[in-house]
Amino acid sequence: MEQAFSEDLGTAGDLTTSALVDERRMARGVVVFKSEGRVAGLALAAAAFRYPDSRVRFEPKTSDGADLDEGEEAAVVSGPARGILAAERVALNLLGRMSGIATATRQLVRAVAGTGARISDTRKTTPGMRAWEKEAVRLGGGVNHRMGLWDAVLIKDNHLALVGSPSGAVRRAQEETGGEVPVIVEVSAPAKLDEVVAARPDVILLDNMTLGQMTEAVQRVGGRVTLEASGGVSPANVRQVAETGVDIISTGWVTHSAPVVDVSLRLSGV
Repeated sequence: MEQAFSEDLGTAGDLTTSALVDERRMARGVVVFKSEGRVAGLALAAAAFRYPDSRVRFEPKTSDGADLDEGEEAAVVSGPARGILAAERVALNLLGRMSGIATATRQLVRAVAGTGARISDTRKTTPGMRAWEKEAVRLGGGVNHRMGLWDAVLIKDNHLALVGSPSGAVRRAQEETGGEVPVIVEVSAPAKLDEVVAARPDVILLDNMTLGQMTEAVQRVGGRVTLEASGGVSPANVRQVAETGVDIISTGWVTHSAPVVDVSLRLSGV
């Protein structure tokens, strides 16, 4: 939060508000969704509105995970006008960003309904905001992949370029971690699956496979290992990916390319 306000207020503060608004002036406003979306980030917005002036009050009119139509109000903000105006842009940026991720995730979850596939995020998050963005994914109905490098083993192509055999890499990872964390391994072609399944990883990630290859992979594995599809997933093709029979579909789109929800503050004096 400190970094967000530092880049917006700098060392001189809000020059416009300081020049025009008396420091004793109080104000009240409503936070409005200007486009339809799923709410996420209310606590974050509340913290932002209170950051420049702790006397500012933020009263939600809904809850995280709720769906709002265009024009509906998410919260009421009241208190010293200078504090509200200093916080406005940071607070709305955070609320719009988190709600955008939740809304994008909801879109994909709805698209795969009935297939049994779950929508998962990746580590393609905004630096410093991962915990919040992954919470927004959960609010949209998705599930979280690993939170970082520390809570799961994910053996990717660059690891395999250095260590060789996928099955050997799985066994070595299992030995090194003592079975304390999940072991996931990328596979890029169905022909490699039998060897990898024998090593019994927790998840096999089907990396950038075609729909036909994913279908073949599901048939080859026959439910023995959880299968995750990843690479190039978007709203345009997520249903087709789900219909191949994979268990999980992970996509960076929900965090790195989700459209923000348009949120505004309508302020008035009191």
